[in-house]
Amino acid sequence: MIFGEIPLEEAEGAVNAHTHRLEGRVVRKGQILDAAAIAALRAAGHTRIVAAKLEPGDVGENEAAERLAAALEAPHLRRTRAATGRVNFAAERAGLFVVDRAGVDAINAVHESLTLGTLPDATPVAPRDMVATVKVIPFSVPGALLEEACRYARANGAPFRLHPFRPLRAGLVLTELPGMKESVLENTIAATEARIAGFGGSLLAPRRSAHAEAPIAAALRGLLDEGAQIVMVAGASAVVDRRDVAPAAIVRLGGEIRHFGMPVDPGNLICVGRIGEIPALVLPGCAGSPKPNGIDFVLQRLYAGLDVGPQEIMRLGVGGLLKDISARPLPRAKASPVDPAPARRPAIAAVVLAAGQSSRMAPYNKLLLPDRSGKPMIARVVDNLLASAARPIVVVLGHQREEVRAALAGRPVRFVVAEDYASGLSASLRAGVAALPEDVAGAVICLGDMPLITARVIERLIDAYDPDEGRLIVVPTHQNRQGNPILWDRRFFAEMQALRGDAGARFLLSRHAEAVAEVEVETDAVLRDFDTVESLASLPERFRPALPTNTG
Repeated sequence: MIFGEIPLEEAEGAVNAHTHRLEGRVVRKGQILDAAAIAALRAAGHTRIVAAKLEPGDVGENEAAERLAAALEAPHLRRTRAATGRVNFAAERAGLFVVDRAGVDAINAVHESLTLGTLPDATPVAPRDMVATVKVIPFSVPGALLEEACRYARANGAPFRLHPFRPLRAGLVLTELPGMKESVLENTIAATEARIAGFGGSLLAPRRSAHAEAPIAAALRGLLDEGAQIVMVAGASAVVDRRDVAPAAIVRLGGEIRHFGMPVDPGNLICVGRIGEIPALVLPGCAGSPKPNGIDFVLQRLYAGLDVGPQEIMRLGVGGLLKDISARPLPRAKASPVDPAPARRPAIAAVVLAAGQSSRMAPYNKLLLPDRSGKPMIARVVDNLLASAARPIVVVLGHQREEVRAALAGRPVRFVVAEDYASGLSASLRAGVAALPEDVAGAVICLGDMPLITARVIERLIDAYDPDEGRLIVVPTHQNRQGNPILWDRRFFAEMQALRGDAGARFLLSRHAEAVAEVEVETDAVLRDFDTVESLASLPERFRPALPTNTG
């Protein structure tokens, strides 16, 4: 790749390096310079431009990111489409994300232009959590280097995996000694049940037993007969040896003790065994605490279907110091690696503008027209949003507000009324933005008359949003034409609140061109709204309303 300042007459086909705001046009960073862009630059007085020219064999940043990400595909992970040379991987299910560091290092060692970043090894994740990202650093990569990285990934498999949590039934035996407080047992039950529920499992009715080998074995046998898929013993006295009464009870049932102790504190005195194929644990004294401890390390692996034997336990020392100490700058609740805050997607809301008078479709209200299945247009728009990750969904009401509210009955949306809706579109936009909670990072502004916008399109916009990379406004395009809906970072809400009249927020795109990221989509749905009777005829037949004869 050749990078630097070049004359405009040599710039066609090059990649623009910096955004240029021109009269009536914006030439964006990363844009392929065509004849029209060059003419606009020349008309604005430019004679040279900083750009990148791909050489034979070079692969553009987005194609390179797509190809490397495709070679890294793994089950239960969803990848986004490339934008500015980046592809993100997100969890499709709750589970344990595990990483082979050597494999990640090998890919990153190919060349500085190709990078792969992941969450730490053995991180519990929820659905939609981002777990890994491929980022191509420059505008292009030499094809030979890209193929080297892809070849490694194909030959060795992705160096990361998501192991979904399984809804296993767990059994708990609590041993008792004279003088024990009932609150101790209750705390242990509550903490254990919360841990199991966090993995999607369930806890059978706990059994109590004297603190002796035979009664513990009998209680364990009862739980196994009930269908327990994991059994645990919380002892009235901490286990001090692999031949102590609770481990001995496991052996008495034909089981084995695989490992005693672990390099994790709290949680040192755990005993890991099995009875046949059923994991059997003797829990340490910290079992009654809800704070992270060694139990979490073991249970998250077992619920993810991973083996927990001597080798796995002995590798837990790095990061295994969880106990609060005065020298530690953060308390355990914030510093523990057991339950880190993974790279979750920012909270993105949706605002549906449904307050207009539908004057161009008089005497009908387009939003209330039912399609062939009987579903009103506004209900289809909202249902598509509900199938996406956008939350909360705020619907702005105005004209025929009660009828629109009734059309959305039972759906988990929030309503806000734009009392001055008749003054124009900006009134609806102001009301919708003002109703958004403080914790949302941004919002997709949706028109109520675009029923062909699917959840997939909304997800594409959310995936492309990245404040860290300056992608603060995400606009869908089709065949290079900008459409709707548009995702806006919350930093633009104040400017929206200042709008008046029938103007929407679209004019802000040119004011903040450097923050705009365009996402090309396959469908022209992003260009189509339906605000006249004639336009309804172009809807797919199943969405086409049969206009009522009684207009009321």
